Amino acid sequence: MPFTELSDVDKKILRQLAQDSIHYGLQHHKPLPINLSDYNETLTRQGASFVTLSLNHQLRGCIGTLEAYQPLVKDIADHAFAAAFQDPRFPPVTAEEEPHLELHISVLSKPVPIEFIDEKDLLSKIEPGIDGLILEDSYHKGTFLPSVWEQLPSADVFLKHLKLKAGLKQDDWNNNIRVYRYHTTGF
Repeated sequence: MPFTELSDVDKKILRQLAQDSIHYGLQHHKPLPINLSDYNETLTRQGASFVTLSLNHQLRGCIGTLEAYQPLVKDIADHAFAAAFQDPRFPPVTAEEEPHLELHISVLSKPVPIEFIDEKDLLSKIEPGIDGLILEDSYHKGTFLPSVWEQLPSADVFLKHLKLKAGLKQDDWNNNIRVYRYHTTGF
């Protein structure tokens, strides 16, 4: 069941949970422990999420998963902690930075394969501004959340940058490339 039905109250709870997990992590060096009985049924279903942190409108950490494997509340608590303290691109968040962090949570739908015959056909099937994409080619894999469309608004440029993120050259193409789409509920 998709998480398109998250209420404003659910979103507020999840946002606070992410903030609490970062705060807890500063003190205890691990994610906030979760007691599932404290949350409603919607929030304890398995869910996949990404937590993105920014500081002064600059990326400060982003960690998530593409496939649901644990309760959504635990997924968000774990990813908030990981975005703050385990993103290999950044040093761990400090206590001085914590109050200034901007937090964005994306809850993902299940990825669905896109059927296409070539790159041109794929480009015609992508929905800019809506689709998150996963690109796979052998051991190369990359994803962009739908929010990346804000920086890369055309399907052609979006796909080229996604190939680079996956470890390919932007003009690479072969018939083994697989692409999946997903949507997010962001807050």
